[in-house]
Amino acid sequence: MTTLSSRPASGFGAGQRALLFVLAGNMLIDALEVSVVLVALPAVERDLGWPAAAGQWVMSGFAAGFAALLLLGPRLVSRWGRRRVYLAALPVFIAASVAGGLTGQGAVLVATRVVKGMCAALTAPTGLAIIGSTFRPGPEQRRAVSVYSLFGAAGFTAGLLSSGALTELSWRWNPVFPAPVALLLLVAGFRLIPRDTAPAPAVPLRVTLARLARNAPFVRSAVCAATLNGTYLGLLLLLTHWLHDRWGWSSWRTAVAFLPACVPLAVALPFSGRLVARFGTERLIAAGGCAALAGCATALLTGPPSAYASGVLPVLLCVEAAFVLSFAALNLQATSGIAAGRRGAAVPVYQTAVQLGPVVTLPAVAATAAVGYRAALLVLTALSAAGALIASTSRRRDGPGAVV
Repeated sequence: MTTLSSRPASGFGAGQRALLFVLAGNMLIDALEVSVVLVALPAVERDLGWPAAAGQWVMSGFAAGFAALLLLGPRLVSRWGRRRVYLAALPVFIAASVAGGLTGQGAVLVATRVVKGMCAALTAPTGLAIIGSTFRPGPEQRRAVSVYSLFGAAGFTAGLLSSGALTELSWRWNPVFPAPVALLLLVAGFRLIPRDTAPAPAVPLRVTLARLARNAPFVRSAVCAATLNGTYLGLLLLLTHWLHDRWGWSSWRTAVAFLPACVPLAVALPFSGRLVARFGTERLIAAGGCAALAGCATALLTGPPSAYASGVLPVLLCVEAAFVLSFAALNLQATSGIAAGRRGAAVPVYQTAVQLGPVVTLPAVAATAAVGYRAALLVLTALSAAGALIASTSRRRDGPGAVV
């Protein structure tokens, strides 16, 4: 491994680049996991004999597992070290992927998704922590985080297209699809991920939560990110069933139709730092919240869509614009008022909040969709309105968050 003293003053050494691609590759499969089952849900429901929209448990199960174990992750890392936790989680992820594709029982499929979410909860924060300790603070570390985030956005797009293509063969390929990628990362990780020095003792969870509760920008960022993530995935769930059940669209056609809801973020991420530098985090978060609200409210007022160009595409573009505007700003604001030494404990709390958004929203959307399209959109509009209100009032209520 290239050391800080031996590598060039600018750019990454060969060892650093290899390590970064391993860690970023893990972010890719985590994001892929969210989207790889999306347009397959109607086929899953049909094959397993589930009622309409019950397939949401496949998606919310992954988010629930992610949220459930995130807060425990720092304690496991403190005891066993980053390398051990990271490398132990990947084989479990692979096994759960294979089991999910082979099972014929819905409960087992959901259980495998929960397990995979737990594994992602261990690898995602651990990967960021390794980046934080391996890459020098400043431009070098920012470039590494940008690559890490870009792989996540690309993973969602790749998972969406893979979901559309694989479902045409059999939805059972979808849960298995990330396994070979995870296996490659596991092999590379054994060679490239650095061994830990003595791990620092974990701060008690109650102490961490008490500190973060006093940081208003952190709390608002967590809430706004949760509402945005919940709105986004809830909308895609609703539209998946509408396009399939009402319009008879294939899984592949639906996946292609959703590209405007994910490609712009991947394209915009390399420029997100400039956007934040010019407009600031608060303005971008408020603009993002308003964009999501505009999309959901317009869809609610116009009612069930009769054509893709006029009824589906506008709301997809509005909600994706919310991500383009506020994704990086939310992440930066969440940690800007936190001392560097305590960010490792704060990031899992923030990520837990992000995952709780779909855990709450997806079942609500599925339940109200049984009543009608507008009823489900009312839930999404109310959620996005709450996020927009919280984001838009922040500048008037307080100044910069105190460093805690």
